Amino acid sequence: MNTGLILVILTCVVALAFDFINGFHDAANSIATVVSTRVLSPKLAVVWAASFNFIAAFIFGIAVAKTIYSGMIQINAVTQYVVLTGLLGAIVWDLLTWWWGLPTSSSHALIGAYAGAALCRASLLHGWQNAHRILVPKGWIRTISFIFISPVLGFVLGFLFMVIVYWIFRNQAPRQVDTWFRKLQLLSAAAYSLGHGGNDAQKTMGIIAGALYTAHLMTEYDVTHNWGRLHWPIIIGANAAIAAGTYFGGWKIVHTMGSKITKLKPVGGFCAEAAGAITLFSTAILGIPVSTTHTITGAIVGVGTTQRLSAVRWGVATRIIWAWVLTIPASAAVAATLFFVVHFFYSAA
Repeated sequence: MNTGLILVILTCVVALAFDFINGFHDAANSIATVVSTRVLSPKLAVVWAASFNFIAAFIFGIAVAKTIYSGMIQINAVTQYVVLTGLLGAIVWDLLTWWWGLPTSSSHALIGAYAGAALCRASLLHGWQNAHRILVPKGWIRTISFIFISPVLGFVLGFLFMVIVYWIFRNQAPRQVDTWFRKLQLLSAAAYSLGHGGNDAQKTMGIIAGALYTAHLMTEYDVTHNWGRLHWPIIIGANAAIAAGTYFGGWKIVHTMGSKITKLKPVGGFCAEAAGAITLFSTAILGIPVSTTHTITGAIVGVGTTQRLSAVRWGVATRIIWAWVLTIPASAAVAATLFFVVHFFYSAA
């Protein structure tokens, strides 16, 4: 077995490991509301969420995967070492923020780390003044825009859904409303988990496709049109990895998402999850790699503000926002450092 094939296998394994950690790190997004409202026990909640994470493989296309593959970094500027150090940089940042209990975006960690490794290579080859030329402006404009748009959209939809529900059920007994929405929240949690699997798993698909392309195991036509014979193995593998990660869960972040931002009841959990699901379905179809974490956090805050502004713990929310802002540059710095170290010992990288 030659060195190039070993490297591509290692890269694909690390990509699936990142996908697992993504599910582990972002499990809170799918289950925090349904656990905090006590509709499901933590064990049942992770099984429910993981199942729908996997089912998403058969529902959504590959629009987001195509964006990650070539819509943000020029694919001809990418090597196996760029992909590998980018993945490792994202994994390091994800594990650090998981340890700190911060619900940051695994998606933006991946994007930032991938770009950081690619920019480091471009700087070493062509000078830092010219490194930015490997970036695809359109993809970055859309992605950066949705760092702000997705939580705002989640906030607005969560707020509107709560207002509508309050108006429709204004004459109903609170206990009866609670009973109805305990059942409905199972559907909203399933929908949100579908959106999570459909959006986040595709990012790993795009990375794996890039690794196979740089190893000359896939052609440009395979990736952009039919993904060749590796189409379904990539999709099923990515969704299975993220589902497994979700199953094992990240309980520190569940606590932050489910109770520290605002206290939720089943009706609030339903509205937050429904708002998040609609946002994720839309962006998956449009091929925009948004953060599931940002989306559900915005929706939870929107739900909380319908009670009163003081119902939202703004100190916690502010800490989360700062983590969002730092994710792309921090993960980029970690990946760039890793690539530089690899290049130092192996100049052909």
